[in-house]
Amino acid sequence: MVRRMDARKQQISGVEEHHPGEPFELKRVRLLASLTLIGGIGLLISLPFALRAGAEFFLPVTAALVVAIALVPMLEWFERRGVPAPLASGLCVLIFLAIAIFAVAAIVIPAIDWVALIPQRIDRVTVALAPILDLYSSLERFIDQTVARISVNADDPRSVRLVTPNSMLGIITASAPHAIVQLFFALLVIYFFLSGWTGMRKRTIVSRGSFEGALTTARVIQQTVDATSTYIGTITVINVGLGAVTAGTLWALGMDSPVMWGGIVAVLNYIPYLGPIAAALLLALGGLMTFADPWAALLPPAIFTGLHLIEANVITPLVVGKRLTINPLLILVSLSFWAWVWGTTGALLAVPLLIIIKTVFAAAGTPDIAGFLFEDGTLTHVGDEEEKDD
Repeated sequence: MVRRMDARKQQISGVEEHHPGEPFELKRVRLLASLTLIGGIGLLISLPFALRAGAEFFLPVTAALVVAIALVPMLEWFERRGVPAPLASGLCVLIFLAIAIFAVAAIVIPAIDWVALIPQRIDRVTVALAPILDLYSSLERFIDQTVARISVNADDPRSVRLVTPNSMLGIITASAPHAIVQLFFALLVIYFFLSGWTGMRKRTIVSRGSFEGALTTARVIQQTVDATSTYIGTITVINVGLGAVTAGTLWALGMDSPVMWGGIVAVLNYIPYLGPIAAALLLALGGLMTFADPWAALLPPAIFTGLHLIEANVITPLVVGKRLTINPLLILVSLSFWAWVWGTTGALLAVPLLIIIKTVFAAAGTPDIAGFLFEDGTLTHVGDEEEKDD
């Protein structure tokens, strides 16, 4: 027995001499961390394509969860006043649905009339844009002539004919059933998420194996709800105010459907950087369709641009403050990513999803990939800022 123990000690000492400072347990931990890192990289690479391919499922679910998280403070307000959770959840869904229906009706119904006026007012727009159209025509003729000289004509008897709706009403009618199904599904997700929110949060915290884990879980949940609801609520108030001021200004200028334009401005302002640009272009088109004078047609986009600069550089930083300040590079990356995955709706969800991800990582821990690769540190570390706040 003594000889076996001596032989075992010699084997261990030989291993330690061969790999000094790196015992078996550390090697095992680093191996598992390496596998985790490789698996995480593979998941990050495959996740965008899975989200894009399954957009019909993931998009309404994700949008519903973001809206539900933003409605949690309203749910808790009802519950503190003795309203049962199912009834409070139903009230939250009804309030959200009423606001959404009002916003859609204020934008879509006048937009149908504007689209119907395009054939009648296209001549006015053409006259105002005549210099630009002439330049474009000359460039197009040059490109066509160049392509005709270098291209090889090939006879292809096959042809494909696409039949598309030829009116705004036809487009809405064709897409309405699918949109209604997705909306109904999203409302169900919002309702059941809110109705089970209190119990789900309690079970999630209680199920942790340690007090520290329960405390971290509670902090992550609360900070995620606070950050998301604060951002969405604050930005909604700011956007509605910007839309109202824009609508009032356009009404004073004599532009048709000022409420519609205010709604378009408010919705597009949820999309950072690109949304205000799109709103200015649409206002320019509306101005060309409304005013005969090209300089008068430039007033709506010019006024909106001035209002947006005041809102973005003065009002929003003053109201939102430093707590929800996000790196502009992260906003651009998130905007381009979610717009590529889910289009315009993804662009609207880009900043709320970025806030949720950033809050979870800041409270629970962020990947320390550099420390893992070049040092003997762990794979994750808790955010220093959150520790200071606590």
